[in-house]
Amino acid sequence: MFKATPNPPETDPISPYASLDSKKLHAAAEKALDHYLKPDIESLRSSQDRAMKMFTVVPDANPEALAIQTYETFSSVSILLLDLAESLDDKPRHLAMAIYQMSEMGLLLAERLLESERAIKPT
Repeated sequence: MFKATPNPPETDPISPYASLDSKKLHAAAEKALDHYLKPDIESLRSSQDRAMKMFTVVPDANPEALAIQTYETFSSVSILLLDLAESLDDKPRHLAMAIYQMSEMGLLLAERLLESERAIKPT
């Protein structure tokens, strides 16, 4: 009977740590694996208000683009709230409608901001 591999399999006599490059490669691989598989628990616990750091707005963002995005966000929230309110009854419906009205106020404010932003910029 013929075996596809010798017993034990032949190995390369050169160590993976024989050259400086292989040591650097191994260290980089270990660092990457540790980063993904062994997260620093203390830094995760000590981060202040992680939820607020999840989304950021770049400091040099275009003010008009920010106003447009704000308008679109409020518009989407308003539509979602109306759809939700249709499926509810009594107190939960009134609560959803109250939140809808607040989102409509935000929509009006964002719309006014866009109008004033466009009035300032020469076209």
